[in-house]
Amino acid sequence: MKIYGVSILALCFLAGHIIGDYLGKVFHLSGNLGGVGFAMLFLILLYDFIKRKNLLHEETESGILFWSKMYIPVVVAMSASQNVKAALSGGWVALLVGIIATVACYLLVPVFSSISQKKQIK
Repeated sequence: MKIYGVSILALCFLAGHIIGDYLGKVFHLSGNLGGVGFAMLFLILLYDFIKRKNLLHEETESGILFWSKMYIPVVVAMSASQNVKAALSGGWVALLVGIIATVACYLLVPVFSSISQKKQIK
């Protein structure tokens, strides 16, 4: 049954990749535009749909959850390394913008954390 989880992930990946390639062509880009994001969105929506219809076996669910947990860190690591390479080859402005965005994200973590805690208290 775990193989069904892998097959669902593969189908979502293929659908996202096809849509990302199509969007890349529509916007005249040489790459895939958001294929991984679409794949994750499809996986979340399909998983929710199957679970609500009670068609999901326990082993299939564990397969989907395992691969979805593995999928996100791998994709984030791959895209982060590509962004660093692009920033270094793009010059100092790209590198400076990346540093500023990273610092801003780190500074906003406590702000979002306090907002989240206030909502949980109410």
